[in-house]
Amino acid sequence: MVLDAILAYLHFSAIFVLFAFLSVELVMLRAPLDARAIRLIGRVDLWYFGAAIAALVTGFLRLALGAKGAEFYMNAWPFYVKIGLFLAVGLISIQPTVAFIRWRRALDDAAWRMDEAEQSRVRRLVMIEVHLAALIPLFAVIMARGLGR
Repeated sequence: MVLDAILAYLHFSAIFVLFAFLSVELVMLRAPLDARAIRLIGRVDLWYFGAAIAALVTGFLRLALGAKGAEFYMNAWPFYVKIGLFLAVGLISIQPTVAFIRWRRALDDAAWRMDEAEQSRVRRLVMIEVHLAALIPLFAVIMARGLGR
């Protein structure tokens, strides 16, 4: 029971940190980005990736070692919706990550300027990530209450 509580705490913490970094990206993308901000958003994106990996690992540890057992999760359709949403967010996040890397590399060219249309497109993608990720706890609640069995 103690292990289950620790795993739940670590999983929830990873999720909160994931949302925190995703929110920071979203706020940063509202303003014009100078060289310092471009470097910072790249680091924030790395931390966001780390939080996503931590949420995934701790989630699967809960599945394997948690008190409810793997059967509880594997027989509930909300579990698969959660995984699907997580994968969708991960796939969508590839484009902003690639843009952040491209922007950081472009800083070496003194003539380069941020394309506002591209920044807006990347912000829109991050906003989609936030909205899809916000659905994951909804399905977690449905699953935890046994409604998806």
